[in-house]
Amino acid sequence: MLAQFQHFAGYNAWTNQRVYEATAKLTEEQLWCDVGLFFQSVGGTLNHLLVTDRVWMKRFTGTGDHPDKLSAIVHRDFGELRAAREAEDRRILSYVNGLTLARLDDVFTYRKMTTPDMVTSKLWPDLLHLFNHQTHHRGQAHTGLSILTGEEPPQLDMVVYARAKS
Repeated sequence: MLAQFQHFAGYNAWTNQRVYEATAKLTEEQLWCDVGLFFQSVGGTLNHLLVTDRVWMKRFTGTGDHPDKLSAIVHRDFGELRAAREAEDRRILSYVNGLTLARLDDVFTYRKMTTPDMVTSKLWPDLLHLFNHQTHHRGQAHTGLSILTGEEPPQLDMVVYARAKS
């Protein structure tokens, strides 16, 4: 199971890099254009992913800061957003690569962001959620890129990543 999470962390960083490379070709207007995504624009969606990764990493590690709402725009400037994404991906990779199999079964408690409820959970399902959540919204950003450019966005299939790693 530990190797799978390490694979997910590597895949996550790789796909984020590919999405950001494609996004870098958009104009500022295109980046913030409401194309009907859950967080309206590609820029809004990429910010949401940064926010939620910071939320989860603070829950997992007890360190780090994050905004208090899921739709926060952490960085409107694309260069700053990209640098923050790369730093967060390095943080996630480092964290996952430092885990042990026993640690994945550890229990932790946190307060939900949207309600005052406290949640107690094992680490592994919530860590899996972090990666699944990234895939879900990154797919929306991928669709937004297609809508805005009229071109096929970069390939993000996990098997492409696995083959590239081999």
